[in-house]
Amino acid sequence: MCGTCGCSPRAVISLHVPAGASHQHHGHEDRGHGPAPHSDDHPHLAQERTIELQQKVLAKNDELADSNRRWLHDRGVLAVNLMSSPGSGKTTLLERTARELAGQVSISVIEGDQETELDARRILAAGSRVVQINTGAGCHLDAEMVARGLRALDPPTGSIVVIENVGNLVCPALFDLGEAAKVVLASVTEGADKPLKYPHMFRQADLVLLNKTDLLPYVDFDVVRYSSDLRRIAPDATLLQLSATSGDGTTAWYDWLRRRRMPRGD
Repeated sequence: MCGTCGCSPRAVISLHVPAGASHQHHGHEDRGHGPAPHSDDHPHLAQERTIELQQKVLAKNDELADSNRRWLHDRGVLAVNLMSSPGSGKTTLLERTARELAGQVSISVIEGDQETELDARRILAAGSRVVQINTGAGCHLDAEMVARGLRALDPPTGSIVVIENVGNLVCPALFDLGEAAKVVLASVTEGADKPLKYPHMFRQADLVLLNKTDLLPYVDFDVVRYSSDLRRIAPDATLLQLSATSGDGTTAWYDWLRRRRMPRGD
């Protein structure tokens, strides 16, 4: 198991470019996710080795993330790391975003899932170029996976790359991918307690999107409480409410992306 988050040590990563970019398929064994040392006879030693492994995994990832960040900046590309629990509506939001910003902003997607190309096909049908990364038993994307995805996409200057991370409110928050901003998507169907239960994820957020607001009349969700808890956990995060299904509130999301986007030629 991974010394940082418990991922499978032999997760196979497959890159798929369904259309609009070079077709590639890469098998990759994540060398940073080796087995953590363990000793029943020396539990303190085992704990120290586990901590050391965690530090090495994150240090290697951070170096690669910095490289990604320079690569993106040099090309004038905005990368956004979109994180959420499964079923919060990330792909639905990206489908609408791609369709409604078509012809205005070039958007491409790095799609992270454990298996299948289902979400990549949805993004492709919405008009965006997409790379699918399948992590196998891995519960998050890391900087090396994203580097491979960026090379396959080769996004144009002035464009936006959205990294749709594996659905998980814990591990994706640990790994810098080289993104310019972290966005956490939550939905009213999950309950209002998520900022308190998963504080590390929300503390990382530059923007929190509260999705599925069209369902507020039908669920027990206290928006005031949610907003108050979020301010305590992440006082610098911006909160926007929207419905990816109806489109209500999405204009503010688009405006946020436009403000963050690097001017062409920079």
